Amino acid sequence: MATILTVDDSPSIRQMIKVVLEPAGHSVIEAGDGAQGLAKAQASKLDLVITDLNMPVMNGLELIRALRKLPGAVGMPIVFLTTESNETVKQEAKSAGATGWITKPFKPEQLLAVVAKLVRA
Repeated sequence: MATILTVDDSPSIRQMIKVVLEPAGHSVIEAGDGAQGLAKAQASKLDLVITDLNMPVMNGLELIRALRKLPGAVGMPIVFLTTESNETVKQEAKSAGATGWITKPFKPEQLLAVVAKLVRA
């Protein structure tokens, strides 16, 4: 069982992720923006972070850069779950330290497959 942080300003997206991942045995922690996500990441032992790109307070790119500076998050997988599909943005995310990318809307089996690939729980 993995502990997964989902960071998205949309409560419905966070709920969808939770509904997909919890029955598969994962524990899901939710945050509504990057700043909340960073605080929760510092307070928890995480196996994976799934973050949106466009959020208030701290966006997904800023969150990834901040997470990559934390000693406990150096090798942790971070997946972007966003409506963005622009190649430039994808490259910027990869440079910041993103491990993977899922475009919204997502299929539950797609999310489960990505999590299974990235988390050795």
